Amino acid sequence: MARVKRGVTSHAKHKKVLKAAKGFYGRRKNTIRIAKQAVEKSMQYAYRDRKNRKRNFRALWVQRINAAVREHGLTYARFIDGINKAGIEIDRKVLSDMAIHEPQAFAAIVAQAKKALEYLKDTTPNAFESAVA
Repeated sequence: MARVKRGVTSHAKHKKVLKAAKGFYGRRKNTIRIAKQAVEKSMQYAYRDRKNRKRNFRALWVQRINAAVREHGLTYARFIDGINKAGIEIDRKVLSDMAIHEPQAFAAIVAQAKKALEYLKDTTPNAFESAVA
């Protein structure tokens, strides 16, 4: 059986790791042992932060919607409750974009949400009043 010299494979693996470590600071970019650790850690951060990015964007959309809705005299929670009761199915990303770029359309949605909240407040009896009477 022929003897296998492993230099080619090792160099290929090292090259792959060092390419991924490009731009790192100090020995993290050129010493294979340290670069390997740094690259593994960076992959962990990347995996974790792909999940966190989704959370951060949702939080940003909620803040933007809240700011826009308060100009119309509602809070975020009341607005979401209103559009759910009105049967409007628009996600927060689109609502946020509308609040920034199309304020008239957003105002119309807020008006519908307010209308749904008022209608349901007038038609549903108060639980406390019905218990007392």
